[in-house]
Amino acid sequence: MNDEKYMSIAIELAKKGEGGVNPNPLVGAVVVKNGEIIGRGYHQYFGGPHAEVYALEEAGENAKDATIYVTLEPCSHYGKTPPCADRIVKAGIKRCVIAVSDPNPLVAGRGISKMEQAGIEVKVGVLEKESLKVNEVFMKYITKREAFLFLKSAITLDGKIATKTFDSKWITNEIARNEVHKLRNRYMAVMVGVNTVIQDNPRLTSRIENGRNPYRVIIDPNLRTPLDSNIIKNNKDNKTIIITSKDNEKIEDYYDLVRIVEIEGEKFIIKDILIELAKIGIDSVLVEGGSKVISACFKEKAMDKGVIFIAPKIVGDEKALSFVNGFDITNMSDSLKLKDIKFRTYDDNIGVWFEGVE
Repeated sequence: MNDEKYMSIAIELAKKGEGGVNPNPLVGAVVVKNGEIIGRGYHQYFGGPHAEVYALEEAGENAKDATIYVTLEPCSHYGKTPPCADRIVKAGIKRCVIAVSDPNPLVAGRGISKMEQAGIEVKVGVLEKESLKVNEVFMKYITKREAFLFLKSAITLDGKIATKTFDSKWITNEIARNEVHKLRNRYMAVMVGVNTVIQDNPRLTSRIENGRNPYRVIIDPNLRTPLDSNIIKNNKDNKTIIITSKDNEKIEDYYDLVRIVEIEGEKFIIKDILIELAKIGIDSVLVEGGSKVISACFKEKAMDKGVIFIAPKIVGDEKALSFVNGFDITNMSDSLKLKDIKFRTYDDNIGVWFEGVE
């Protein structure tokens, strides 16, 4: 049997749901009978039908005695949709091949058990590593109850993110900036520090076709976010969140305008913020903050993945803003090192993609 062949097709289908299903997982499904694909499906949007449903609907009555390939264990509980395991049993599926069992306590083997009890042959672990990679956000969110953190920065060749007058438009070229909008669509929230809001007055929206705007998270311990800033004025979608210190006297000024998340103290730990975001259903965050936020992410080694876009420009001014600072390292051997580097070019810009730091 060509289990890996059909599972790879299901994984590619799963990727098509990127940006639409958070905080649900990306799932793809393929129904195969007599060596032919008779049904395809993927989870398209949060709250909508699951991948198995689309695939089985396309297969119709031909699904009887067929094999279904699913990138994640079919659900066994009633959520926003009925259990997919029940749907598979009802369709008369003979064999179910699964890439990864679901770590969600509501599922966690129950879907597999339900199908096996109905006489369906179940195989688990086909292209498991590849499927886990596709759902790295969901896996962290559901097992650690923390938001996945992707860090993005755009710098000059001498490591600056703005001149001494805070001018930063534009460091990178349009091709690299378009890549950033894809990231904003992929991850559920964009996070910046209050200084970025004050200096740049950003909108933090996604500008790709059929994209969705992310949640906008501002780290603002002392509530300095201007009430007339774009990020507050354009909050018609109710996606602006301010993370601030508990018992701040200014909180009442913001209650009716944005969502407030309160944390103890004034020096926030990034991991604590990721935990608080997970509590309100945000599974992933793209950090686009200034040097203070970026430096905190590096110091804590808080990022799961990231990219640094480098433009062939030199500012050459010690008063210009460096993208990371505040470290006290005297030996080169103690410096942080990016892990699993990949380089991509965007015309005359370079993207340094990495998976964490060590």
